Amino acid sequence: MKFDIITIFPHIFDSYLNESILKRAQKKGLIKIKVHNLRDYTDNKHKTVDDRPYGGGPGMLLKVEPIYKALKSIKSSTKGAKIILLDPAGKKFDQKMAKKLSKQDRLIFICGRYEGFDERVKKFVDESISIGDYVLSGGELPAMVILEAVSRHLPGVIGHEQALDEETFSKDKDYIEYPQYTRPEFFKNMKVPQVLLGGNHQKIKEWRGKHRKK
Repeated sequence: MKFDIITIFPHIFDSYLNESILKRAQKKGLIKIKVHNLRDYTDNKHKTVDDRPYGGGPGMLLKVEPIYKALKSIKSSTKGAKIILLDPAGKKFDQKMAKKLSKQDRLIFICGRYEGFDERVKKFVDESISIGDYVLSGGELPAMVILEAVSRHLPGVIGHEQALDEETFSKDKDYIEYPQYTRPEFFKNMKVPQVLLGGNHQKIKEWRGKHRKK
């Protein structure tokens, strides 16, 4: 699966995309990620990507022209890419959406900055997505959140299928995982539940089902 990210701060992604699960998935050829600098799609020497809003108001808006040029250039190399605008006013991202998006061949993320986008940008996207009702400086963190959540649904990205099945919010369920413990058995007067130590898998399964958090 291919991911393209359009941003004015491409180096924000350098560390996160080159560690852990995402690094291994790229090395194995399961996913391909390319980060595009929006300033490369401007047509003036200052590489201007923003301007003041018509009618006045605080801050600056990302211009429609460079975003359109970036999308046109990226889409020219493939067909069927789904374009996602990272927008606080977009549809709330969840596990069901992650699974649905994992069926796509290619996703293109547009990361906002400043006070947002020229409204006409939305004419060129397929979907606007938000990761929550709070304020961030831009769309780079949401892009990484969605990219990882989607990638985890791709065959081979996670070590084994059971790990994915038992994860929080898996299989479209709305519960959180059951409590889990590891060594040491005793720590500061806190003990691992006895049922987990006995080796009775049926009782362990029942205990875990009972203690799942809603």
